[in-house]
Amino acid sequence: MLHTECTMRFDILTLFPDIFPGYLGESLLKRAIQSGLVDVRLHNIRDWSKGKHNTVDDRPFGGGPGMVMKVDAVVECVEAVRGQAPDPGHLIMLTPQGRRLDQPKVERLAEQKRIILLCGRYEGFDERIRLILEPDEVSIGDYVLGGGEVAAMVTIDAVARLLPGFLGDEDSSEYDSFSGSRRWLDCAQYTRPREYRGHETPEVLLSGNHEEIARWREENSRQRTQRRRSDLLAEE
Repeated sequence: MLHTECTMRFDILTLFPDIFPGYLGESLLKRAIQSGLVDVRLHNIRDWSKGKHNTVDDRPFGGGPGMVMKVDAVVECVEAVRGQAPDPGHLIMLTPQGRRLDQPKVERLAEQKRIILLCGRYEGFDERIRLILEPDEVSIGDYVLGGGEVAAMVTIDAVARLLPGFLGDEDSSEYDSFSGSRRWLDCAQYTRPREYRGHETPEVLLSGNHEEIARWREENSRQRTQRRRSDLLAEE
């Protein structure tokens, strides 16, 4: 990975760093990393574990199913990674107990210069990790994953695309679903062929009349939001 002056640095703290190279080596993110716009660094939490077996989890006090990530390895890993740069970074603990990640949250994260993503596993984190590190706890949805690695990828993907220069068209993100001042869903999109299996492209999109196209897209966006996510309209 190219470590140069960049717009955004992501540090990923995980027990399974080998999950990430495929994701980081494709599409727009690969290009952003190669150009130095984005810097992604992987850190194996196990490197800060104690003992010859590199144990990072243990049975929960009080009994119960599963294992819990140990406080010492995680805290010392975070502290060491934070110390690798003058900016200690914005620490995010990826957990189903966190605040749900939405577009306004993503926009705020995109203002950071460095984000540290802490990926959980097993039955979760020893509570003292939260108390000592006081992370920003984030959830990507009301469901449980096998670990925080996928959630870290989602967070990077959502944040990176808002960075200036990441997308080929700088206006693209402004018209995404949940973006802009209204937070509506994006309108329907069409491309060639004009007709397929009886489904035709709306004539207004072929008219060349930019004002009419803009009005159609706004109304279509409102209608789709009303049908699919009326809660977004209620929040206005």
